[in-house]
Amino acid sequence: MKFVDEATIRVQAGNGGHGCLSFRREKYVERGGPDGGDGGRGGSVYLVADKSLNTLADFRVARKFKADGGDGGSGRNKTGRSGDDLEVLVPTGTLVHDVDTGEIICDLTDDGQRQKVAEGGLGGQGNTRFKSSVNRAPRKFTNGTPGEARHLSLELKVLADVGLLGMPNAGKSTLITAMSHAKPRIADYPFTTLHPNLGVVRVGRLQSFVMADIPGLIEGASEGAGLGIQFLKHLQRTGLLLHIVDIAPLDPEVDPADEVRAIAAELAKYSEDLAKKTRWLVINKIDLLASDDLAVAREMLLEQLQWDGPVFEVSAVTGAGTDELGNAVMQELERLEELAALEAT
Repeated sequence: MKFVDEATIRVQAGNGGHGCLSFRREKYVERGGPDGGDGGRGGSVYLVADKSLNTLADFRVARKFKADGGDGGSGRNKTGRSGDDLEVLVPTGTLVHDVDTGEIICDLTDDGQRQKVAEGGLGGQGNTRFKSSVNRAPRKFTNGTPGEARHLSLELKVLADVGLLGMPNAGKSTLITAMSHAKPRIADYPFTTLHPNLGVVRVGRLQSFVMADIPGLIEGASEGAGLGIQFLKHLQRTGLLLHIVDIAPLDPEVDPADEVRAIAAELAKYSEDLAKKTRWLVINKIDLLASDDLAVAREMLLEQLQWDGPVFEVSAVTGAGTDELGNAVMQELERLEELAALEAT
């Protein structure tokens, strides 16, 4: 299914039913008095997170959602039927904005999370409600109120523990294939990845984490160049970033250090918080260099970058170094989880 991560929809809650103007009419009963019932309440519209969904593509076709209205009241003090609520399923990880006001309505991050986005109208009151000691035959009743209508923007942010970032053809898709059961399309040309791919990396029998392969970034991505601008937001939910760098580029004029610096600059331009996320350097394609050449290239890269963080060497093609990387990532995620739990208390 085509990946779509943004959509706009209109939701309309049901109108409330009108109150009834009625008087009791029975044989041998004089002046039976008012017996008009109230109108039913209009149905509300809810958004419900569903983890089985992974795209907003359906909302490119269905853009309008309307709940049932309430029925009007009737004689014999019968209240009208209330309208059924409408539940609209969206992928887990959907952020909802009000287009007209710009406010964030909700962030549906948990499976089954339910949020009312449009309130149903209230039912009107029948004339029985207005009976009093001084007004035994009221002819007053009220109409139901209109249901709430809203114009909503849906934005899907991938829920993953680890995000892969790097230039096109750095080997991100190959790495996620080597470490998980994800099967992204892989080719020998740039921008093979057209949408984020998720893979579950299992470390041992009972430990695992979710890794996201984000389309390759290029210089200017934060301003709209390439494909990455559409997906930088997906990295905001991750706990750890793995910066994949091709240590043996086919073009001899390409400097891996320049590529790393360019992407780091794009992260900072897009979001200060994103730039502050923990980022590890993962040197990929080590199988293309002899051990002596690899050592020289690594030393030169780290010296140019003045890198003082964790560094890993892997070959996404042969799988070399991927187990060590997976174990280290799992330990870091557990550390971050413990730290978050302490801060919460």
